[in-house]
Amino acid sequence: MLTQMTTRVLEPDDLGAALAVLESEPVHNAFVTSRVQIAGLDPWRLGGEMWGWYEDGRLRSLCYSGANLVPICATPDAVRAFAERARRAGRRCSSIVGPAEATAQLWRLLEPSWGPAREVRSHQPLMVTESMPDDVAPDPYVRRIRKDEMEVIMPACVAMFTEEVGVSPLAGDGGLLYQARVAELVGTGRSFARVDGDGKVVFKAEIGAATPQACQIQGVWVAPEYRGRGLSETGMAAILRFALRDVAPVVSLYVNDFNTAARAAYRRVGFREVGAFMSVLF
Repeated sequence: MLTQMTTRVLEPDDLGAALAVLESEPVHNAFVTSRVQIAGLDPWRLGGEMWGWYEDGRLRSLCYSGANLVPICATPDAVRAFAERARRAGRRCSSIVGPAEATAQLWRLLEPSWGPAREVRSHQPLMVTESMPDDVAPDPYVRRIRKDEMEVIMPACVAMFTEEVGVSPLAGDGGLLYQARVAELVGTGRSFARVDGDGKVVFKAEIGAATPQACQIQGVWVAPEYRGRGLSETGMAAILRFALRDVAPVVSLYVNDFNTAARAAYRRVGFREVGAFMSVLF
C-alpha cells in the first residue's frame, strides 16, 4: 500500500487539526500551544508560519517557523520534510528548540547549510510537577510585578537573558522586541519577583507559556550577590503556588543539564524529569 505524504503551510481553517496535534502532548508543546490558542494560525498574529506534515490526508506533525524553529510531534519523515523546507527558505530564526530527538535530527540535516551554530545544548531535561513541595515554604515576598514596574524588572530580565543565552537581548533592535515580550508577561500577570527595600530584584521568574492543560516556567534568576541562600527554592515554591492555583494543573520547565545547582533546586521543590529538550543557538 502506498502512503501519501506531504507538507504545507497551514491556514486559519486548519486550526482544529493543529490544536489536536498540539494538545496530544500538552507539556512538551506548551510554548507553541499557548501562542496558537491566542493567535490562531494567521502568520502575522502568530509571529511565524506553522508547517504541517500529512500522512494519508491526516495531519500528523507540525513545525513552527518564527523567531524559533520548533518541531512538534515530528516523525522522522516529517523532520526530513521540515528540514528541506527550512533549507530552501534559508535561516530566519535565532534558534532551533524542541524535543531532543526530533531537534537533533533536524539539526543534523540543516547543519551543512545553516551551520555552524553559536552553541548547541543537546540535552536539557524537561521537568514537571503537579503539586506543592512538602518541605519548602513559599517565599512570602515573591509577588506579581505591576504594570508600572517595568523599570524595576527589566534590568533583571536583561541580566538573566544575557547570562543564559550569551548575548544581550538589547542587541539588534535596541531591545524593542524583548521589552515588548517582558511587558506582555507583566501585563498578563505572569511575571513574578522578590524586590528588596531598595527596589532591586533579588529573585525573578515568569510563567512564559500557559494553556488550560499545562504551563511552563522560564527566566528563573537570582541576583549574583544573593545566590547560595536558598532563594531559588523558596522562590520557585512561590511561583508554583501561583501557577497551580491560577494557571494550570501541571507546571513544567526545562533546564541545561550542566546547571546542576538549578536541577537540584528544582528537584527539592518536587520537579521530576519526564523528557529532554535540545536547543541550537545562532
